[in-house]
Amino acid sequence: MLILRLNKSGMPQTWISQEEAAKCYVQEKVVFELGQSTVELRGGWNREGKQSKLCLSSIIACDGKITQDSGKIALSNRYLFRRDNNMCLYCGDTFSPAQLTRDHIVPRSRGGKNTWSNSATACKRCNHAKAARTPEEAHMKLLAVPFAPNIYERFFLMNRRILSDQMAFLSAHFSKKRDWLS
Repeated sequence: MLILRLNKSGMPQTWISQEEAAKCYVQEKVVFELGQSTVELRGGWNREGKQSKLCLSSIIACDGKITQDSGKIALSNRYLFRRDNNMCLYCGDTFSPAQLTRDHIVPRSRGGKNTWSNSATACKRCNHAKAARTPEEAHMKLLAVPFAPNIYERFFLMNRRILSDQMAFLSAHFSKKRDWLS
């Protein structure tokens, strides 16, 4: 289980291990906790025969600086397919990642950029049918508007095993451009 680490203003910063979270608790860097999920770590025994324990919340806000990148997520097929729920944005069918491709709405051969807003998940059949044309030229309608993920969506894309309380926190801040959970 990974812990979602926030800064003290509540913005996601990184996913950390239970050990890293325990270090934050012990160093008294945890400013507040969110979520219902907890994990209990057990330590050594004292002279009275009592074992030490530490309860970690699934979402913690910490004081202090941590290294963080720009907040943007690099465009990759893995994250693109996850953004689009492994669904071809032309035919609407769901496929395994091996059956999907990245389609550039404005083809790169015609000056289209390799960006989130110009990329859509497409099955191999639809991508081949569209070829080096725009959707309008190919008479193929896009089923959703491609968009660049915001910081909360970024953290959703980065972790495959998100707990329900972490997902509730993140999804409350998802953009309204597309319903990822349907």
